[in-house]
Amino acid sequence: MKKVTLYILMVVGICFLIPIFFTVKFKFEQISSEAEVPELEVEKYSYSDFGTIKLLHASSNEIEEKPLDEYIAEVVSAEMPVDYELEALKAQSVSARTYTLYKIISGTPHGDADICDSANCCQAWISKEGRMDRWQDNKQEKWNKIVEAVNATVGEVVSHEGKLINAFFHANSGGMTENVNDVWGGRNLAYLNPVETVGEDAYPQYASEVSMSKDEFLSKLKSKYSDASVNFDDDNWMEIKEYTPGKRVKKVRFGNKEIARHRG
Repeated sequence: MKKVTLYILMVVGICFLIPIFFTVKFKFEQISSEAEVPELEVEKYSYSDFGTIKLLHASSNEIEEKPLDEYIAEVVSAEMPVDYELEALKAQSVSARTYTLYKIISGTPHGDADICDSANCCQAWISKEGRMDRWQDNKQEKWNKIVEAVNATVGEVVSHEGKLINAFFHANSGGMTENVNDVWGGRNLAYLNPVETVGEDAYPQYASEVSMSKDEFLSKLKSKYSDASVNFDDDNWMEIKEYTPGKRVKKVRFGNKEIARHRG
């Protein structure tokens, strides 16, 4: 019974939750990852072209112009807890700056804006005032820590062969990253390959467990695949057919329905 529950947990999480999240959050990224990015000197970005950015506020559809690194500080405050180590906040600053400039240079679907404040499309953002309102104590000290991380990395971005990378970032890779095409389809990127990420098991959300009845499971399956049928009396009602290089389930069969991780 424990084995069945574990299988259900692992596969349902992958087949239902992860694809939905990635499809929404990165629906524009598959396009931009295919785009030809112009050459750019990135050892130390000069800010001459994009010293300010035009930020689209999704809730109001208004565009606000902000200094680039002011925006980066607000992104970092939204994307990473301030009690993380300063070096982690610095790394987040570099990733967010790289991601922002890549989006601008590659072209965005936001009209006159360079990037939006929706985590479901671009990257998370909260204003300085909004973030400080949510902190309970030591507000200025916490904000100063974020500013220190951003200032310590001014102009720093990540490049590959002289071009900005598409700097996807995440909280937890589950111990191993993935090839791009095993997540979103399309072509792979040379700088994003499966690598082991040690120590992530200390992350509070490293693992989770979901239990459901057979009827609930079948109902969820049928909600996406109406012709699905499963004979739970058959010991082979579920079969993992293929794994990704990152050791995640890529293809699985439930009864008569074989499901792939993505439809790239």
